[in-house]
Amino acid sequence: MSNEAYCASLLREHDRNRWLANLFAPAEHRRGLNALYAFNSEIERIRDMVSEPLPGEVRLQWWRDLLEGQARGHVSGHPVASELLAAVDRYHLPVSALATLIDAHTHDLYDDLLQSIGDLEGYCGEAYSSLFRLASLILADGGDPGSADLAGHAGVAYGIASLMKQAARHAARGQIFVPADLVLKHGMAREDLLNGRNTEEMRAMFAELAGVARHHLDTAEQLLPAAPVTVAPAYIGLGLVDPLLRRMARPGFDRFRHEADLPQWRSQWHLWRFSRKLR
Repeated sequence: MSNEAYCASLLREHDRNRWLANLFAPAEHRRGLNALYAFNSEIERIRDMVSEPLPGEVRLQWWRDLLEGQARGHVSGHPVASELLAAVDRYHLPVSALATLIDAHTHDLYDDLLQSIGDLEGYCGEAYSSLFRLASLILADGGDPGSADLAGHAGVAYGIASLMKQAARHAARGQIFVPADLVLKHGMAREDLLNGRNTEEMRAMFAELAGVARHHLDTAEQLLPAAPVTVAPAYIGLGLVDPLLRRMARPGFDRFRHEADLPQWRSQWHLWRFSRKLR
């Protein structure tokens, strides 16, 4: 399997929604996008691959060293690393933005609570908005596409929705992404989230969190028409945010008992529908 095919396969297995969204991008830039998102998938999955933070820190440092040209071992033997470096070279991707993404996911290795909504927005900005920004650079063939504000709001909306749908998986490993101030505001305790108690207070808390995501989604959609048409495919994934939020807001929905993600056929339909709005 070629490095290019490996990245596409990894993405299809571990981040199918982004893989599907990439199908709407121009063919000549799909390889770069797959490399970027495969790298992100490698970083996101580190928490699931280690039993304690230190080995995770070591893995993250390897990626930092790679970007700085100091990685040990044969990088050519790592398909994702090889493809990422090729994309960085072709599209002049800023290494600082990739390093920021790595640093953001250091938080994932620990069980510390984010303290406020602002902290959560900051985390999503570094972990998700940076991806929208980097994807835009790829689609602009390395040029400056502008639209930094768009990437910022898009990342926070997509990030919060993604974290909400993974609440059960995070709780199972002792991790919570709901900010501490929101937990306290609704009279909840950390143990309530870890034990998955689907109380009225829990539903109200997640409804408020969804409201934050929707605010950023609405702002991003207002900014989208002003973005260059060449970078529009970078934002097709936004088409899944509203359906996800609606699914999780249904009466009787229990995020700790029910599947939060959309079926693949529905994801494909929503992505296609959103792509029509971007033309």
